[in-house]
Amino acid sequence: MIKTFVYAYTQVMLIVINTWQIAHQKFLGAVVVGFLISLVWTFNVKRVAFGEWKTRLIYCSGAALGTCSGLFLTTLKYL
Repeated sequence: MIKTFVYAYTQVMLIVINTWQIAHQKFLGAVVVGFLISLVWTFNVKRVAFGEWKTRLIYCSGAALGTCSGLFLTTLKYL
């Protein structure tokens, strides 16, 4: 279950960072992070799509924390 949490956390954190990069035209960073999002996603698909509710809730928890971390890291890096 820890892997599920970590994958969700990582994926959503990267999405938050990528969204900011796109909005502020940070082209190179957006391309690199976009690649990483897709790579992490390939590890998540089967686990969550065919998982039980417990797995889905753990995934959602990782995603929520990843959102917070992504916002925090983006403000540290770019502002």
